Amino acid sequence: MVSADDFFFLGLNMPGNTSNAQGSKVTLVNVNQLPGLNTLGISLVCIDYAPYGLYPQHTHPQATEVLVVVEGTLFVRFVTSNPADLNVKNKLFTKTLYPGDVFVFPQCWEN
Repeated sequence: MVSADDFFFLGLNMPGNTSNAQGSKVTLVNVNQLPGLNTLGISLVCIDYAPYGLYPQHTHPQATEVLVVVEGTLFVRFVTSNPADLNVKNKLFTKTLYPGDVFVFPQCWEN
């Protein structure tokens, strides 16, 4: 039985502890935390950064990820790894984001 709670996640307003080697805290919101995302191919995260904090390189094999900057400035990037057109394989996309900006990291996986 599906309920409204399958489409609801509480807590992204809680600051994460960034006092670690990476200087960041990631709160995942994917199908494991939000069952209503099942088969939609989308996830999101809340990332808290200390000044100059980093988020390790990773892939998104199961879902596209949408990022919204709430506060501060963030430099983002991704590299294509599985495009249909092999002429654009390993193309780098970069952008500096500011509050209110949205950036999409497409679903991708290593071949």
